[in-house]
Amino acid sequence: MLNTLVSTSNPPRRYTLKFCDKCGSFMEQTARGYKCQKCGFEVNPGVMPVAREEEQKAEPVYVVKTEEESVKVNQICPQCGHSEAYHQVRVALGEHAGVNSDRYVERFKCAACGHTWVTN
Repeated sequence: MLNTLVSTSNPPRRYTLKFCDKCGSFMEQTARGYKCQKCGFEVNPGVMPVAREEEQKAEPVYVVKTEEESVKVNQICPQCGHSEAYHQVRVALGEHAGVNSDRYVERFKCAACGHTWVTN
């Protein structure tokens, strides 16, 4: 508990009185803060106690790998030159100038190095 007193001297001086939170006695000001003369309780007014929440443990992340690339074809990898690659065909839907268009996109993934490339 802090109380501020203003003296009647000219110019007025301000005195700060601190009373012990444990026993209620007057606390003496020291270089480190305030110290109770009766029970020895010390307070540093420049340091404010902060309550922190307990850190939550991270939940595990599960990665599910799907094997959509199950079809192997004879296709030469442009990066390593290997002759086998996994093949996928996907449909890209789009609209241009008010006209809907469907486009098939072929995607390849090298069976040796994992490099991917797309053909139209």
